[in-house]
Amino acid sequence: MFFSGDSSNRKRVDLGGRSTKERDRQKLLEQTRLERNRRLWLRQQNSAATKIQKCFRGRKVATSEYSKVREQFYGTYGKHCQNADKSCFGPDSDFLRQLLFFFDARSVGDFSILVETCRLLKQFVRDTGDTVSLFAGMDYSSKHALVNYRVKKLAYLCIKAVHQNRNQLKDQLFASPQECTVPTTLLLETVVLLIDHKLPWVCKTVSYLLERKAFTLFREIILTGRASIETHNCIDRVSSLERTLAVVIPHVGQEPCNCPNVGPHWSFSSQILTIPFLWKLLPYLRGVFATRGLSQHYIHQMALCVHNHADVLPNDTSVELPSYACLLGNILDSSGVALSQPDCSFEMAVDLAAVATFLLESLPSIKSSNRQSKEDSMVGEDDTEGDDAMEICLNNDLERQICEAIDSRFLLQFTNVLFGGISLVSDSHKAPDDREVSAVGAACAFLHVTFNTLPLERIMTILAYRTELVPVLWNFMKRCNENQKWSSLSEQLAYLLSGDAPGWLLPLAVFCPVYKHMLTIVDNEEFYEQEKPLSLKDIRSLIIILRQALWQLLWVNPTAPSNSSKSVTSTPAKKKHPVEFIQQRVGIVASELLSQLQDWNNRREFTSPSDFHADGVNDFFISQAVIENTRANDILKQAPFLVPFTSRVKIFTSQLAAARQRHESNSVFTRNRFRIRRDRILEDAYNQMSALSEEDLRGPIRVTFVNEFGVEEAGIDGGGIFKDFMENITRAAFDVQYGLFKETSDHLLYPNPGSGMIHDQHLQFFHFLGILLAKALFEGILVDIPFATFFLSKLKQKYNYLNDLPSLDQELYRHLIFLKHFKGDISELELYFVIVNNEYGEQTEEELLPGGKNLRVTNDNVITFIHLVANHRLNYQIRQQSSHFLRGFQQLIQKDWIDMFNEHELQLLISGSLDSLDIDDLRRNTNYVGGYHSEHYVVDMFWEVLKSFSLENQKKFLKFVTGCSRGPLLGFKYLEPLFCIQRAAGSATDEALDRLPTAATCMNLLKLPPYRSKEQLETKLMYAISAEAGFDLS
Repeated sequence: MFFSGDSSNRKRVDLGGRSTKERDRQKLLEQTRLERNRRLWLRQQNSAATKIQKCFRGRKVATSEYSKVREQFYGTYGKHCQNADKSCFGPDSDFLRQLLFFFDARSVGDFSILVETCRLLKQFVRDTGDTVSLFAGMDYSSKHALVNYRVKKLAYLCIKAVHQNRNQLKDQLFASPQECTVPTTLLLETVVLLIDHKLPWVCKTVSYLLERKAFTLFREIILTGRASIETHNCIDRVSSLERTLAVVIPHVGQEPCNCPNVGPHWSFSSQILTIPFLWKLLPYLRGVFATRGLSQHYIHQMALCVHNHADVLPNDTSVELPSYACLLGNILDSSGVALSQPDCSFEMAVDLAAVATFLLESLPSIKSSNRQSKEDSMVGEDDTEGDDAMEICLNNDLERQICEAIDSRFLLQFTNVLFGGISLVSDSHKAPDDREVSAVGAACAFLHVTFNTLPLERIMTILAYRTELVPVLWNFMKRCNENQKWSSLSEQLAYLLSGDAPGWLLPLAVFCPVYKHMLTIVDNEEFYEQEKPLSLKDIRSLIIILRQALWQLLWVNPTAPSNSSKSVTSTPAKKKHPVEFIQQRVGIVASELLSQLQDWNNRREFTSPSDFHADGVNDFFISQAVIENTRANDILKQAPFLVPFTSRVKIFTSQLAAARQRHESNSVFTRNRFRIRRDRILEDAYNQMSALSEEDLRGPIRVTFVNEFGVEEAGIDGGGIFKDFMENITRAAFDVQYGLFKETSDHLLYPNPGSGMIHDQHLQFFHFLGILLAKALFEGILVDIPFATFFLSKLKQKYNYLNDLPSLDQELYRHLIFLKHFKGDISELELYFVIVNNEYGEQTEEELLPGGKNLRVTNDNVITFIHLVANHRLNYQIRQQSSHFLRGFQQLIQKDWIDMFNEHELQLLISGSLDSLDIDDLRRNTNYVGGYHSEHYVVDMFWEVLKSFSLENQKKFLKFVTGCSRGPLLGFKYLEPLFCIQRAAGSATDEALDRLPTAATCMNLLKLPPYRSKEQLETKLMYAISAEAGFDLS
């Protein structure tokens, strides 16, 4: 009711900010554009219709013309060529002109005519013996253009006819020439006849076939017929298809052939060599390919594609049969024959290595023969990896083909061709030449990828013992290191290593695992005396090279943060980060080799132990090494020998102290109190300690001793009595008289294999002894138990080898080495794969292999026999005892704590140094109270007396004052608390001076009266330390 006026006069406002005129202009432009597009579409539609009509009319006219010529042909020569004679193939006849014009491979009638034509052609050639005159008459030179055209068209149509009808003829595709009435045989044998190498048109004909992608046609023919080949028993005969390919593939453009090179996409390598199990289908062709120098040409062609990163392979036949894997299998399968040829060139071996390396790198790992294990491993991959994380599982037969192709024969021939011209006694001051760099680069690239893809057992043994790989690689690395020639190898391997990766990476990646494998079987005489395969001087140089490389990889230029090591272990990661993967691999294998060389050095020292220590280990590194998930901590786990032993002991001690502190903070009162009878110490300790939980074992244990009269001994356990208990219990438990342990000839302890014959609960006792030893280590108490090295290996969960056998049985070791080097016929010794166990007079015979009692030892299997005997003695016989001991030991001591130490160092952790006690070190770290001081005359007498004691009496004294006969591993500076001498009597009366010295072991305190003479002090002190009166003297 408030409105007035005419609403039509109100001004319209465009909220879009544009005027009406502008809006109309945009609309007009849009309409114009649409009209233009519509007119263009109409023109294109009309043009397309015109082309279709033109094509249709052309095809219609051509079909009509084909039919007309076909009818003329029928009228002249008959529907089955019954009117054809020898002259029909001549240049003046219309027979071939008409046939080549109207022939349609899809027509049954035309196919029959072509088959009959081929039959006639073969018959006429057989009758006359002259193919050229049959096609050209008397003068080929004047008719060569026409003749060449007809021949090449006829040959192509024969192949095309087989290809077009391959599904209908699939049972005949691999027919042999003997089946002369089979259509495929007639057609393909005609092609063989037409491209005989003696004919003048052969190269032009083959060139014509290759230009029309004949190998693609052959591929499809073979793939169609392979399913039925075995059912028709054609494998043992040379098929016409093989014969056809055999006369085509030699045309590679080399003299006298002048065929142009076909593109790599349509070549024999790409189309035929990628067919799964090609040589099983075409065994005759394998011989032709491998023995006539053809493999060198085709492998070189593929090598060029690898270097140019060209993808020329056809589509995969199936997911489990990818083309690149089939190509690899076929190349490796035939290369063994090719490499054995006298004319096999160095260049061919280098090209083969490049191609095989590229293809192997693309291959999923086939180390495990169990397909299920692969599938299980794939389930655990991180989903964020995407499609790359899904590895393809290869066909089992294809895996087997690839694995079996890289056999001993192949590896021997491959390395012989590559290293044939390389001298092993080259001047160390002369840098390697280009040929040697190429040879080493090719071998290392191929073998590195092989190690990470295929099972290693057979490969390693062959490379270590039947090739010159180790001396060749060492000679090369030594000269490269001295002459700084590594850059040339980096350039050689640019297709595999990108960026500024050091040239020593790949040689070390191959050398380390092969030499490590060799060291597991080399005996002590070969290593130390004969210095095979490397001299001790060379090994010292090798240790320095490995140490520097390892420190560079792990600390100076690490590849990735410590928590990302998993990211470069999978196959997709290898493709994305090849340098990072190789660096990580070298870090692992170099660590393993250096650790093994350190073991050899511990057996018999040939270099200073400090040669294994990295130069860059400093206080900062040590402070970082105790922190989990730091780079220094990872190095400590992977390559502990880089860190000096004393530094590792400090880290170990700090780890134990932290563990004890964590437990003590949770328990205010001591819950575990043992009442131990001295004459029944082992039984009482076993019964009371076995009842404790793992948490209780980590806590403090207080001990009260009961003497032989049933009376509790004086003294309150502040730690000293427990140390005395630990020393006594370990001495009793590990005594060989108890039957759980035996001694070697060097008086070193190892589990008694016959312990079950003495104690029914022997395995429970071994578990207890493991706990006992771990408790001593956990509390920092040194115990005098010398273990055999091969048993200490079990604490580190390591496997013992032949060269560990001397630490158990030197005589058996000598006998086995005698067998190893025996020159005669070993079978005459009448040895079998059995071993006789003799425990407590009871002899038992045990087979080393199933059926071993019927398997005689011969020259071929003697190495296997030697290692089975060593394995039986060092690993198998004590497996149960060692397993239970280890289980108890690991209740208190974590595996990564002792992994920092080798077996020799672990013995030092358990028992301390076997050298004499350093009395001067003890004196420097001694406190004095009660009126004594370092210059006091009684103190001077005491140190003179102690120095004059024998080592045995010095150890008794140390046990008397500290509760343990061994000093701290790093010296008395680390004794807690420091040793202290207290004046025992206030006055020097005769009554006071008649007292014996006493001790408080929990305080490491000696209470020494002020004796007047050295003789009196010596007598009293000797009586006190020898009385063995428990703690009643305290």
